[in-house]
Amino acid sequence: MKKYPSGMEAALEVVGGKWKSIILYHLTTGKKRTNELRRLIPDITQKMLTQQLRELEKDGIINRIIYHEIPPKVEYELSEYGLSLRTVLDSLCLWGERHLEKVYGDRSAVLEVYCPDDTYERL
Repeated sequence: MKKYPSGMEAALEVVGGKWKSIILYHLTTGKKRTNELRRLIPDITQKMLTQQLRELEKDGIINRIIYHEIPPKVEYELSEYGLSLRTVLDSLCLWGERHLEKVYGDRSAVLEVYCPDDTYERL
């Protein structure tokens, strides 16, 4: 078993990096197919998306649902365990909006508003 100096490092190993948090953010709104995720995250390569999805599945954060039909259909969703990250993701989203407001004077650079207002008030 690997030793971690802090819980933060253990958490970042699971959800850190450029893509995992963004994938999880999109899965908070419901099940998504691979192509849906590619459209939502246009800068990610297919190889990287597949790798990140596999790692999140291995860590129990997401579920891979395979429908046995022709053509084959696969969807991804947050697992029950992954849903426990919702408040963390909401907080990061809101912090990012506040950061834009502080640095640039507004949050207009945020194209998609997902963060719930009631959480914003609590921060």
